[in-house]
Amino acid sequence: MLGRDLILLFLLSWPFLILIVMATHLNIPEKRHHKVQHGQCSYTFLLPEIDNCHSPPSDYQVSNSLQRDAPAQVDHHWPISRIQELENIMENNTQWLLKVRNQTNRLEIQLQENSISTNKLEKALLLQSQDISNLREKNSFLENKVLQMEENHQDGIKAIRAEKLHVDDLLSKQSELIGVLRDQLSEAMLNNSMLQRQQAFIMETVTQLTNLVSQYNHIPVIPKEEQLSFPDCAETYKAGLTSSGVYTLYFPNSTESIKAFCDMDTSGGGWTVIQHRKDGSVDFHQNWKEYKEGFGSPNGEYWLGNEFVHQLTSQGSYILRIQLQDWDGNEAYSLYDAFSLGSEGNNYSLNVRGYSGTAGRTSSFAPTGTAFSTKDVDNDGCSCKCAQYATGGWWFDACGPSNLNGIYYKSGSGPPKYNSIKWHYWKGPSHGMKSVSMLIRPVDY
Repeated sequence: MLGRDLILLFLLSWPFLILIVMATHLNIPEKRHHKVQHGQCSYTFLLPEIDNCHSPPSDYQVSNSLQRDAPAQVDHHWPISRIQELENIMENNTQWLLKVRNQTNRLEIQLQENSISTNKLEKALLLQSQDISNLREKNSFLENKVLQMEENHQDGIKAIRAEKLHVDDLLSKQSELIGVLRDQLSEAMLNNSMLQRQQAFIMETVTQLTNLVSQYNHIPVIPKEEQLSFPDCAETYKAGLTSSGVYTLYFPNSTESIKAFCDMDTSGGGWTVIQHRKDGSVDFHQNWKEYKEGFGSPNGEYWLGNEFVHQLTSQGSYILRIQLQDWDGNEAYSLYDAFSLGSEGNNYSLNVRGYSGTAGRTSSFAPTGTAFSTKDVDNDGCSCKCAQYATGGWWFDACGPSNLNGIYYKSGSGPPKYNSIKWHYWKGPSHGMKSVSMLIRPVDY
C-alpha cells in the first residue's frame, strides 16, 4: 500500500517537475529588489519587470516616475533551434511520463492481484488457525479421555488382582479338598477290590456247588450270562462287571433282550452306548423300522434302537453324553442333565435340557419336542425332506445344526459337505468327524 501511495504522489507532482525543467533551460533571471533610504529607515520594493514582455507601443505614455527611471527594455528573441530543442525535450518527457503511467498501471494491476492473493492467504491462514484450534480442543479431549481410561484401567487391574487372590484362596481350599477326596477314593477302591474278590470267591463257590448238585441230581448248569439280568450298563457296573464291552440288556418288564456296548471307563463308567461311529463300516441311511429296532454291531458301529431307548428312559431319569473327535485328534463332549424319547406314536420325539460341556457355547441338538425322521418317514419342519437331503435318521428341525448319522467321510479335508456328520456349534457345519458316540446313564448313578 505504501508503494502505491508513492506512485500516486509522483503522478500528481509531474507537472511541477516539467516547470522546473523548463525554468532551468530558459535561464529565467531572479527578481531584482529596489531599495530607498529615507533617514534612518530604508524601504525595499519589488517592482514589475519587463524583461520577458514585448516592447510597449511607441505612443505608450508612462505616468509613473519610477517606471520612467527603469532601464530600457531589452528585446529577447529566442532562436528557433532553442525552441525546437525545448519541444523535443517536452516530447521526450511526455513519452517518458506515458511509460511511467503504463508501468504504474501494471504495478496497480499487480498490486490488486497481490492484494487478492493476500486476502486468500489471510482467509486460508484464518481457516488453518481455526483447524489448529479445533485440533487442540480435540487433543485436549483425547488426553482427558486417555487419563480417564487409565484410571478405569487401574481400577480394573485392582479388581482383577483382588479376584485373583480370591481364586487362589479357593484353589488352595479345593486342593486340600481334593487331597481328602483322593484318600477317600483310595480307601473306597481298596474296599471295592476286596468286595470284588469276595464276589469272585462267592461266584466260584456257587459254580462249584452248582456243578456238585448237577453231578448228583442231573440239574443242567445255567450259563453265567443268563443268570444275570440288567436293564442298562449302570446296573451291570454296580453288579461288579466293570470292564467295557458288549453286554446283554433286557427290555423293562420283558424277557426280550438286546446286545449293547457298555462304556465302563468314561467319567465313572456305567454308560449305555446308544450310537457309535468310528470307521464308516455301517450305512446309517436306513429306514424307520431299522432305526426302531437297531442295526449294526455293538463291537463296532451301531444304533441301539429307538424303541429300547424309549422304554428304558420312560422307567427313570437319564442323562445324555455326546462324545466327539475330529481328524486332528481334538476331542469334546456335550452333556445334557435330562434325556428321554417319546413313544413311536409320538415319532420318538426328543426331550433334552440342561446343556453343558466343551462342544460349543450352545447346544447343537434340535429343541425339545422335535420328531425323529428317516428317509421313508418325514417328520421334519421343512418341505425339503432333510433325512433324504442330509441322509440318515435324526431329529431334524428344518434340517437343523446337527446330524450324527450323516455320511461318514474318511477325511476332514476337502470342500464342505452338507450331508456329513456334523455338530455345528463345535467347529462349524462342515467340520469332519472321525468318531462320535451317544451314551446314556441314570441321573442317580
